[in-house]
Order: sequence, then structure tokens, then C-alpha cells
Amino acid sequence: MGILETIKDPLDVKHLEAGQLPALAEEIRDVLVSTVAKTAGHLGPNLGVVELTIALHRVFDSPRDPILFDTGHQSYVHKLLTGRAGSFGTLRQEGGLSGYPSRAESEHDFIENSHASTVLSYADGLAKAFVLGGETDRTVVALIGDGALTGGMAWEALNNIAGRRDLPLIIVVNDNGRSYSPTIGGLASHLSSLRMTQGYEHVLELVKNNLGRVPVVGTPLYDTLHGMKKGLKDILTPQAMFEDLGLKYVGPIDGHDEGAVEAALRRARAFRGPVIVHVLTRKGNGYAHAENHDEDCFHSPQPFDVETGEERPRPHSWTNVFGDEMVKIGAERKDVVAITAAMLHPTGLAAFAEAYPDRIYDVGIAEQHALTSAAGLAFGGLHPVVAVYATFLNRAFDQLLMDVALHRQPVTVVLDRAGVTGDDGPSHNGMWDLSILQVVPGLSVAAPRDGARLRELLAEAVRVEDGPTVVRFPKGALPADVDAVGKLGEMDVLRAGDADVLLVAVGPMAEICLEAATLLDAQGISATVVDPRWVKPLDKALVLAASAHRLVAVVEDNGRVGGVGDAVARLLRDADVDVPVRTYGVPQRFLDHAKRAKILSDVGLTGQDLARQITEAVARRSQVMESHPARLVHPTD
Repeated sequence: MGILETIKDPLDVKHLEAGQLPALAEEIRDVLVSTVAKTAGHLGPNLGVVELTIALHRVFDSPRDPILFDTGHQSYVHKLLTGRAGSFGTLRQEGGLSGYPSRAESEHDFIENSHASTVLSYADGLAKAFVLGGETDRTVVALIGDGALTGGMAWEALNNIAGRRDLPLIIVVNDNGRSYSPTIGGLASHLSSLRMTQGYEHVLELVKNNLGRVPVVGTPLYDTLHGMKKGLKDILTPQAMFEDLGLKYVGPIDGHDEGAVEAALRRARAFRGPVIVHVLTRKGNGYAHAENHDEDCFHSPQPFDVETGEERPRPHSWTNVFGDEMVKIGAERKDVVAITAAMLHPTGLAAFAEAYPDRIYDVGIAEQHALTSAAGLAFGGLHPVVAVYATFLNRAFDQLLMDVALHRQPVTVVLDRAGVTGDDGPSHNGMWDLSILQVVPGLSVAAPRDGARLRELLAEAVRVEDGPTVVRFPKGALPADVDAVGKLGEMDVLRAGDADVLLVAVGPMAEICLEAATLLDAQGISATVVDPRWVKPLDKALVLAASAHRLVAVVEDNGRVGGVGDAVARLLRDADVDVPVRTYGVPQRFLDHAKRAKILSDVGLTGQDLARQITEAVARRSQVMESHPARLVHPTD
């Protein structure tokens, strides 16, 4: 039996001999590689925090001492050490373990954190609650890294944490960017130990108070001594930034030396106030194919061959089409620039960056800054294209509303992973954008149904110069192109039918709507299928089309509340068109992780489900008309 198999609880980690820990770390890395090779997931970040996570569980008492992860994709090792090793093979599979911390899985997962740069705010509030409740023997541990410290919210939290010296809070900075060199040697270690003692603080305060009373030379002498001490420490360790905030700092520590990390954490815990523990790790550590992976150290690979590191081929995706089209647009338009929030490759902008290196801006995990910076670029005569995952646009809504739209600036926001994404769980489904964007004045939103329409609509979006635009598309492989059979205003008619049902297909739901229309035909119900292309503002031709049908059905992969369906209903009400509207979309709840197709099936967004629901709606409508024929005469009758 391996050591990992004996770990049923963090207490088991504490009882291990120090000499057993390297073997445990090796076993954990083997499990990480072999599992993620099958399930996909975040490999590189977790390979880098193996020894660090072991040390955390040897020093702190989870869950009494909450260990919080930012971002949460660094929590795989934590899962293995908190009783979930036996089910780790179900990672990111339907009904299995989440790829992020999950309160439903374990009492050791305090928060479900997958949007970066939030953990310090959680930790600040939790630590304050412990102090207020008299639980001063509890410690909150916040592990932040893998780029999360580039987010502005993290620094807002640090500013508040620094103002409370009584908070039992340890901030572990997992620095896998190698931005600092390790500090080694006995003197540096001694200074770190000294700074973590209350006696050191008391001596400083005593010297300051007494020297300040000495006439003429007291204050200048104290300032000189303090400056010499600070200068010496700054030469030895890169702590100035944190200590200038008023936070105690220890490090940098070699994050792959479990003993050194454990010792630093014990010193920090003994201080009983907020402390920064700066740990240097290597992303992908211990698996050569990850260490040598130039793009992102196997940050989040597809399933791969363990021996060769070769990933399973990815199908041509929506993201690929966007990336190719951006390069073409960049060649034609010198004013087009691109912005990414630490997602150059995932959002498809790598080729643009290679072709036009002076016209790409990576702002880090800072979506709010990205949008307002884009407004500034637009003020300067450029047309920025901001590419983000749909779920992360939620974080920059105020900036889109007040900094971009209020000024009617020509900024194009491209939302990848819109709609149901699946495997990454509730926090990553992009099912909110079509609802929240409805309230933004002057904003135009496009939803392409296929690759050809993505190219077409992106080109149209960057030609808009009097306000912002959004282009949204889902995760995954491209469907086959669906050509229009006619036009209604600027809308594409995908299938012409009689006066029974008007099916409004939002973006990639076109394929499902066409399938439903065929099934409805077999029931004697004729359906016209249209693709609005631009879902905000809606084409006025939709009013005429709706008035020629007995029922309107809107199908979207967005939350049903406030989405395109509600906008269609409002449009028809305002035009005094008394045709019932049915909205088929995603239920307004957080969805568990599973494949996109499975989730769509579960929520009734398949061709067969739609055909059944629409057939029932038509039958109910017919019964009402028979009961009240005078009240419900159709406009075309």
C-alpha cells in the first residue's frame, strides 16, 4: 500500500515522519498526471503546489483552520489529502469531483472559488468574524497564486488586511512566475524568524518611543536606524512592497522544500497577526513534459499520453475561427488592437499577438481594468477588441456600462465560452451575459450560429464606431455552417414554414431549432425558423414575422430570466402584437459540472424536448382559442 492510500484525513498527514514526505509527494504527482491525462483539467498549477499543500496540512488544522485557494484550480492536492483520493478518478466527470473547491464535497472546502483574486477578501471577512466571535485560536490561510495577485480586488483586500494587526490570517503567495530569486543562507533565515516574533515588535516600539523623547537627535537617530534596518532587509529579501503596506513578510521560500515551507508557516502562525509567506514554486514541477511546455506548462491540457505528453488533437473550434479572423482584420485595420486578461492562448489571440506584437495588451487577471483601458484606447482613436470568457465579463459590468457605453466608445467585447460550458462547473457557465447586457444602453450584441456567421458578425462589429458591441460564442467544436434560405430584415430565415410557430434561434441553438422544426412537421405543426444574428437590439422585422404566427418560441443557451426571450416578449408588447411568447433557455440556477450536451439535455434544450414542449404549447393554445374564440382572433385570420 502506498502512503497516499493511508491518508483519509489531514491528521494522517501530520502523523507522517518527515522522511516519508518525499515519497508522498511523488505518489501525489503520479496520481495527478495519470488522472488529468484521462479527465483533462488543471495539471501544471497543481504539480507546482504539492509540497506546499502537504506543508499546509501539517501546520494547520483543517477545517478548523480554513484553507482557502485562489484560484481554486490549485486545490487538487488538497482534495487528495482530505479524504478524496479514492474518488479522484472521477475528477470533472458528471457526478464526480469538481475541478474546484466544492462545499458539497467536503467540510475542508470552505469556499467555491474559481474566479481569481477574491480569496483575500473572503479571508479578511472570515478572520474578522473569528476575532469578533472570540475564536482567536483559529487561523485563516489564504493561498493566492497562479496569476491571481494581478487582480485589483486582491490589492483592495491587502489594503484592508494591513490595517488590522490582530487578524489571525496567513497569506501564502504561490509565486510560480519566478519573478524573484530565492533568498538562501543563515542570516536571511534568522531575520525572517526574528521578524515573526512579538518580542521584535515590542523592541521596535520601545526604541521608537524612547528615542523620540531624546532632544534634538532622538527622532533623526531613530529614522536613521530604522532606515538602515530596512535597507539591509531589502537587500536580502524582496519584501518592501508588502512591508510598505504594513504587512509582515517571510520569504522567499523554496516551495519544493517541504521542510522549509513548513518551518516558515509555523513561524507565521505563531505571530498571530497577518503575515505574507512568499513561496517560490515551479509550474508543472516533477513532470518533464509539463515543465518543458513552452505555452503554459500544461496549465489545463486536454487528455494526453502520459509517456509522450502529446495531447489528444483538438477539433477546429469557435476560438480558432475567431483567432484566424482577428489576424485578417488586423491586416486590414491598423487601428484594431486586442486586449486579453491573462488568457492570450485560451481566447485565441496568440496568432494576433505574433502578427502584431505592438497591438496586443495582456493586462493580467484584471477584467475591470481591461474594459476601462479599452475605453481609453478608443478615446485615442483606436478600436479595441477585448477577448474574455463570458463568465468573467460579469466582473467588468460596471466598466462596460459606465466607462465604455456611457461614452459610446467603439469597443468590441468578444465572449468565448458563452452559454453552457460544462466540465468546469457552475462558476464557468457563461449563462448570464445575454441577461445582464440587455440593460446597457447603446450596446449591440451578436450571437453567431456557426463559423461563417462568426466571421461575418465580427467584421460587422468592428465597423461600428458609435458605441460598443459584443460577439458571443460557445466552447467547443464548430457545428456545420447553416446557410439561410431567405431574409427578414437583417434576420436570416433558416426554414420557411406556415403560420403555426415562429422559432427564434439564438446563435448556436439554430441546429437544435431546425431539428425541432423537423419533428414538429411530423406532428402536423409547421415552424418557421429565424436567426436574428444581432440579438440586441432586435430587428423590427421580428414584429411583422411574429404577427403572422400563432406562437413565438425563443430558444437560447442563456438563463431564461431577462434574456433574449424576455426582450422579444417586450418588443411584441410594445408593438401591441398579442401573440404568446415561450422562452426555452437555461433554468436560473447554478448547474453542476457535466458535458455541455448532457447539461443541455437535462434542462430540456434538445430538438426532441423542444418539439414536445412546443407541441404541448400549441395544443394548449388551441384549447384556449376554442374556449374564447372572440377574444383570441389571430391578426392574420
